[in-house]
Amino acid sequence: MFVTASGVDIDEMGYAMSRLEIESELFDGSKVTNEAGCSTRSNKPLHNVDHEIAQLTNLRSGPHERLRQLMPGKQQLPVSPVKMLAGREGNYSGRGRFSLADRCHMLSRYLPVNGPWLVDQMTSRAYVSQFSADGSLFVAGFQGSNIRIYNVDRGWKVQKNILAKSLRWTVTDTSLSPDQRYLVYASMSPIVHIVDVGSATTDSLAKVTEIHEGLDFSAADDGGYPFGIFSVKFSTDGRELVAGSNDNSIYVYDLEANKLSLRIVAHTADVNTVTFADESGNLIYSGSDDSLCKVWDRRCFIAKDTPAGVLMGHLEGITFLDSRGDGRFFISNGKDQTIKLWDIRKMSSNTSCDVGFRSYEWDYRWMDYPPQARDLKHPCDQSVATYKGHSVLRTLIRCYFSPEYSTGQKYIYTGSHDSCVYIYDVVTGAQVAVLKHHTSPVRDCSWHPYYPMLVSSSWDGDVVKWGFPANGEAPAPVSNMRIRRRYYY
Repeated sequence: MFVTASGVDIDEMGYAMSRLEIESELFDGSKVTNEAGCSTRSNKPLHNVDHEIAQLTNLRSGPHERLRQLMPGKQQLPVSPVKMLAGREGNYSGRGRFSLADRCHMLSRYLPVNGPWLVDQMTSRAYVSQFSADGSLFVAGFQGSNIRIYNVDRGWKVQKNILAKSLRWTVTDTSLSPDQRYLVYASMSPIVHIVDVGSATTDSLAKVTEIHEGLDFSAADDGGYPFGIFSVKFSTDGRELVAGSNDNSIYVYDLEANKLSLRIVAHTADVNTVTFADESGNLIYSGSDDSLCKVWDRRCFIAKDTPAGVLMGHLEGITFLDSRGDGRFFISNGKDQTIKLWDIRKMSSNTSCDVGFRSYEWDYRWMDYPPQARDLKHPCDQSVATYKGHSVLRTLIRCYFSPEYSTGQKYIYTGSHDSCVYIYDVVTGAQVAVLKHHTSPVRDCSWHPYYPMLVSSSWDGDVVKWGFPANGEAPAPVSNMRIRRRYYY
């Protein structure tokens, strides 16, 4: 289901084939089979997001105007690869090559929906899975203390097998430095550990084969109480870390000075997710169990613990944020079973809006979302758009924009409690693909920055990759290789 800012609802849409692949079939006469669909297609009309981001997304992923006019008759999108290639060879754009938007228009047609192929299979829950910025490495973190770094370019060989030090409950988050030399990992502790990824040692065991230096995020004004860290991220220059914790605070750690530089008592409940807004490192976004998203500008703190602005719209706690990287737009996943798209120019200076009395009690860790709450709307919703269809239960499930290079950030994708990965179109809100393989919640997933490849990781211990193979490669029989195992939760 998709809800625009004006409150228009569109029923949940599932596709046995990617919508874009069906459309390309009309243009090319080719037939593409999507093995990932898990519901039937709806023919109900789509409603576009009536906002600036729709224009920005279309500019990033739309073909050159003259390429649309190669053939007589009605202009249609997407333009087929045959027409695109013919236009490039004929130099219809006057550039003699594809622009970034042309390339995105070509590549965004080929969604990573075929497969899956098995990457790894562990006997503990997978909590984290992320590609490096250049796509050459992949990091997966598990509840059983293991963090594995795979070399994607060398056939997914395990480059580093890290055994987390002083683990409390699970590996809650990991982050690679921009130069890919270091990895930090967090758990339910104020100590974040940093590991040298580039060392020759494959098995990294703290105080045995390598040093896992501990970075203490405790502050003088935190009362001396232990706290856990849910989220940690490197800044784009690699000089700082930002973290969100269960003591309602945001922490910034200066790696060059090797000390904590900032603590903000940011929310009235757990801070589940934080991220830098852009390359400058001046803006920080945070999301909390108090259901609020906040924007923090480090250049102009007027008063201690005062945000630059607040964004309201979620009815329950926020599990994850992902920035579009432009310092303006970001998305959030919420325990109200929605993803919301935000424009920080719509933020307010306070939270004076009265949400009203909640007539139900529930806990997302072990209860289903109340049916009577599914149609509720925030009376002061400041979001640009809302995306529905996936499930956010049991754990802090993550969502992301698709890569800029290959898709123009045309899609939003997310894990789900129902064991699937969902892909939505940012502008139309259509649910363009559902990837179905896992047998337990998918907490994290990651789209390769350049290739049509997506990796999902689940509490069933499987790490699998989805793609759009060009060489006829057949998926590995994952189900036949599944190890019978028993979990003790």
